[in-house]
Amino acid sequence: MSLNSYIRPGDNPDLTEEREKGIFPTNEMTQVIHGRELSERRKQLTAYIERSPALHDAGEQAFMTREEKYEDASRKMAEIFKKIKEIGSAPGEESFAHIVNEVIGIDGHPLALQQIMFIPSLLGQADEALLAKFGDRAKRGEIIGTYAQTEMGHGTNLRFLETTAHFDKATQEFIINSPTTSSIKWWPGNLGKSSNYAIVAAQLFLDGKKMGPHNFLVQLRDEKTHMPMKGVMVGDIGPKFSYNTTDNGFLKLDHVRIPRSQMLMRHAKVQPDGTYVKPPHAKIGYAAMVHVRAYMIRSQAHFLALATTIAIRYSATRRQGEIKPGAGEVKILDYQTQQHRLFPQIARTYAYYFAGSEVLALYKKTLEMIKEGDVTLMADLHAVTSGMKAVVSFEVGQGVEQCRMACGGHGYSAASRFPEIYGVQIGGVTYEGENMVMLLQLARYLMKAAEQAKKGEKLSPLTEYLNKKNGKSQLCANSANNAQYLIEAFEHIARRLVLRAFDRMNSLRQKGLSKEDAWQANAVEMNRASRAHTRLFIARAFYNRLHTNKVDDKRIHQVLTDLCFLFLNYELLDMSHYLLEDNYMSADQIGVIRESVYNQLKKIRPNAVSLVDSYDISDRELRSVLGRRDGNVYENLLKWAKANPLNKEEVLPGFAKHLQPMMERARENSKL
Repeated sequence: MSLNSYIRPGDNPDLTEEREKGIFPTNEMTQVIHGRELSERRKQLTAYIERSPALHDAGEQAFMTREEKYEDASRKMAEIFKKIKEIGSAPGEESFAHIVNEVIGIDGHPLALQQIMFIPSLLGQADEALLAKFGDRAKRGEIIGTYAQTEMGHGTNLRFLETTAHFDKATQEFIINSPTTSSIKWWPGNLGKSSNYAIVAAQLFLDGKKMGPHNFLVQLRDEKTHMPMKGVMVGDIGPKFSYNTTDNGFLKLDHVRIPRSQMLMRHAKVQPDGTYVKPPHAKIGYAAMVHVRAYMIRSQAHFLALATTIAIRYSATRRQGEIKPGAGEVKILDYQTQQHRLFPQIARTYAYYFAGSEVLALYKKTLEMIKEGDVTLMADLHAVTSGMKAVVSFEVGQGVEQCRMACGGHGYSAASRFPEIYGVQIGGVTYEGENMVMLLQLARYLMKAAEQAKKGEKLSPLTEYLNKKNGKSQLCANSANNAQYLIEAFEHIARRLVLRAFDRMNSLRQKGLSKEDAWQANAVEMNRASRAHTRLFIARAFYNRLHTNKVDDKRIHQVLTDLCFLFLNYELLDMSHYLLEDNYMSADQIGVIRESVYNQLKKIRPNAVSLVDSYDISDRELRSVLGRRDGNVYENLLKWAKANPLNKEEVLPGFAKHLQPMMERARENSKL
């Protein structure tokens, strides 16, 4: 019996051959990725969705207009809520994301922001009275809410948001206003046409004194008619690079009054007499953004999982060219260049899944501590999520594009699904904090840690490597895959770049620059340090998943070890110039790392298809002709093309109206 559970009769024989090569059980690897309980739940949900026609697509999504996509997503989301008890998974549960991915896809739906920002913000920041009034209503779907922070003129720089909230003591109300064109809320998901409530970020003013940005619950539309409330101008911002099922919106508020009780006051408070009560931690109000960033890592890993599944399966079925003349065309997965393009992306997918789990564990631990009044982990969490969000979203964007290019011309077709995957994924580079700014936020944390290290003070577990002494790498050909030496190399790069950035900033200060000017002049160096620190965190997370969190099955442990060493070596090779700059490693040692990458490609080759199968992504969720489970690509490409609405008529009206008369005129003129 095959160890790969994806084999079925009638599959492409080349793909079946690949699956039979795998040396580990895919079902058990799925449990390593997702956890045993969630893996089983995902399978149950997939089976339920398969036998529920009302949850299926109304047609091929690639051929739908925005309006058709929105209507179909709305229909399916309403159906999910209608059957929520029968399904047994509710918004907020990890398995619910799987339902959405299978039923609706990654292009968005009308309740997306309700689930990932509106409800979590209420749970984390609203006081008990406000939560009791709106929390359960939102969970049941009685109201639809979003999170409106970004403005036309300001995004990541929250301190300069222009929307205002003036407290009127006489009426016990906040007056929410958009005083300028650039203060109009712009981009919030589901704001345009779906939501009737929003948590609005606005500058709080008390007796004319600016108190900084705070969050307020504002009703946007009437609950019965869905018409905008008085003083509310709201709508959709139009088509985007992708993510066009989602109605990203604009919002202009004209002196809209809300009760004092609708400020989110679990932490920061405004008393009836206008007295301001500070929150226990300055960044605790950013909990909603940190929540999204914490969950973003695994969702970004999922985008890369989609891309690598498509590229690896297609590469195992596509034959092109000969390696040995006369021996016949080979699978393109047999080419070393294809392996070097794709296998590191598989390794990154696993690394990001595991690192994402660590970030989520830290997030949940921080939330529990905050409930007890302990905010000591808040700085660590904010730093980790900022760096991970920036590095992972950027690397996944590059990875998805590598997967697309690895599929040749067919990868450019919407039938591959790469256009949608890349378009949705790459938005993560800018939403919830622009990446360059996120790296600088992490840099602030690292510069403080560097100062502590210089003073010989104790550091947090995330930065304790800064107190280690520099030396020379002991890596050699006989210890090519010594994990200790490889992790030490990551630490050396991060330590060197963090301390270099710190020293350079101090040098700039000594030359007479102000703190702010020195920071600006040192920003590129600090961002490099932040990337290196984050890549170290990811490397440790992957290695720890193998050794701290024990993997019992020896076959799975071996394959993950191969994948981990490919990841470590590939990432170090990408940063090798840092290792050479101060002679921490020699050119010969870099050569050892390079050869290790090539050796790992050979080890992973027979397991490549089984590794992507282990993500456990159904055809319904994958929505890719190139990456379909059975590998029967070509006949289904033709079937997909025939379903194109342009092919419903042999002669299109536009051709008959314009091009046909043009040709007839040209023919007549040629006779003259």
